[in-house]
Amino acid sequence: MSEFTEAMAQLAGGVAVVTVRDGRDDVGNTVSTLLSVSADPPLILVSLTSSSYLAELLLRQDRWAASLLADGQQAIASRFATPGRPGARLLLAGTPHHRGTISEALLIDDGVAALEAETTRVVPAGDHTLFLATVLSVDYVDTVRSPLVRLRSRYRAVG
Repeated sequence: MSEFTEAMAQLAGGVAVVTVRDGRDDVGNTVSTLLSVSADPPLILVSLTSSSYLAELLLRQDRWAASLLADGQQAIASRFATPGRPGARLLLAGTPHHRGTISEALLIDDGVAALEAETTRVVPAGDHTLFLATVLSVDYVDTVRSPLVRLRSRYRAVG
């Protein structure tokens, strides 16, 4: 691990699964670089490795979804972070989920929140691509559950 990577691992980040529907296929990745940019209008930003398949798809598909995971969903986060993983529908077999009404992307139930978004701006940034998006819908919010975070290369609960 480089010194820079190690330094950044000291900063806790919320864990989310970003999904997109591409024709008959569903693709998703675990991210810890999803953040709120603006409340009015509601804007979020996600940073993805430029060479990832999800980044490639988000360059073609403007609408996507983000499920903000809760403590207890570490296995889901790990599944969507594993290289060479199968499609999102297989990864969610046996896990409560549904399709977003606007994006048609898969949303994971029982997290702390789920959003549907539409990319409005794409910014190349080193070996990553930043996707700035307008929030089209807040599918659900659960203020009782503890969010899942990533800190020092491990998934952890807040609280």
